[in-house]
Amino acid sequence: MTAHKPAGLDVRWHAGWPSAKHDPAPEIQVHAYDDSTLILRHNMSVHFEAPFLFLLFGAERALLLDTGATADPAHFPLRRTVDEAVAGWLAGHPRSSYGLVVAHTHGHGDHVAGDGQFADRPDTVVVGHDQEAVAAFYGLAEWPYGDAELDLGGGRIVDVLPGPGHEAAATVFHDRRTGLLFTGDTLYPGHLYVRDLAAYTATVDRLLAFCERHPVTHLLGCHVEMTTTPGDDYPRGTTHQPDEPPLQMTVGQLRDLRRALAEVGGRPGVHRFDDFLLHLEIGEDV
Repeated sequence: MTAHKPAGLDVRWHAGWPSAKHDPAPEIQVHAYDDSTLILRHNMSVHFEAPFLFLLFGAERALLLDTGATADPAHFPLRRTVDEAVAGWLAGHPRSSYGLVVAHTHGHGDHVAGDGQFADRPDTVVVGHDQEAVAAFYGLAEWPYGDAELDLGGGRIVDVLPGPGHEAAATVFHDRRTGLLFTGDTLYPGHLYVRDLAAYTATVDRLLAFCERHPVTHLLGCHVEMTTTPGDDYPRGTTHQPDEPPLQMTVGQLRDLRRALAEVGGRPGVHRFDDFLLHLEIGEDV
């Protein structure tokens, strides 16, 4: 495992190649936010969704958020990448046993396709991605209300918040150590697909209330689909995005999303804003 120098969010994400067939970049870009927090990006040349995945290390176990859009390890070697990352971390933090929790921001195919790569991995729990399984694993008996804690050991606590609206079992995670809020497909610089408007709006309200009570450094969603020009997007299916804005967003942009929801007023269709597009396609599985 190559050592990764911690760099915060000072990174240029690989955003595909003019000819996907000839892309020289690896299938997975690995970036160290710090020595115990890795951000992984699925190569856009392998799958146009190019989702971001997140790997957090605690003293007793690691947490992997999402498994990407490609099942075949020959094209998307996620298990190998995670195993190498865990081995590298354990080299500097040796212990006799170490677990892995594979969880999801939600259950759409571009976030769960790699689950099977972890089916036979020792000391590993793969959390189901339907609403019942998610609520049961975290102990969220009053879903979508309340929140839970996932203890990775050594004082690394991750807050778990129900986040339905884009998808029924969508979940938001807050890492207390870094202040990062992992928003999945609820908010990112791109196409925000809303299936249940009431649930989605309630999720945004709960997240805003959470941000008022807890330190949040950045909001990290799972995709980038905008350009650096306000309001300009890359169409769905694009496999080369040379003019991407940063992945990270702010609490202020979450407030902008809430104002956008009020402005749209429930009108179906696509509504364009500076940092995202709202797709009110209620009832469609997107």
